[in-house]
Amino acid sequence: MALTKVQTGLIEATGTPSATTFFRGDGSWNGTITSGTAVASTSGTSIDFTGIPTGVKRITVMLSGVSTNGTSTFILQLGDSGGIETTGYAGGCLQNGTQIAWASSAMLLNRTGAAVEVTTTQAVLTLLGSNQWVMSSTMYSNESGGIYMGVSSGAKTLSDTLDRVRVTTTNGTDTFDAGSINILYE
Repeated sequence: MALTKVQTGLIEATGTPSATTFFRGDGSWNGTITSGTAVASTSGTSIDFTGIPTGVKRITVMLSGVSTNGTSTFILQLGDSGGIETTGYAGGCLQNGTQIAWASSAMLLNRTGAAVEVTTTQAVLTLLGSNQWVMSSTMYSNESGGIYMGVSSGAKTLSDTLDRVRVTTTNGTDTFDAGSINILYE
């Protein structure tokens, strides 16, 4: 169904709506939210999402019920056509109101935990400009010792246009053994 001069509050636009297309504040259609393909995080030491197109302004990275066989913190690293960048990050993480970590090699997605810990996280990356990305994240983890809630934030300026993101661990050797990971981009 095509819309012609539909006015809702302060938004007026023409075009064809869809479940993933939305209005901008200036009344024009903004774009589409694209989902990656969910990856079962049940093996391997890192999960990469590549082929993110030029022009993307926001990326949401989602972890659901993810765990590893070790205790290393989950991290998010960004990359461009030159590969994943592992330096020049700024940021930190709070868990249950206590500062637990900061990092310069990645953006933190959870606290250091037990191998039986299961984590669910949503991290939103937003392009600030000139290949500079900022991230905010909320997380929940559950293990036999208790339930943990946390937030983290970070920033990274890439040497070129972002086209990939990686979820891994700080030690790079813990193996994923549960859950799934996916991204949305717009």
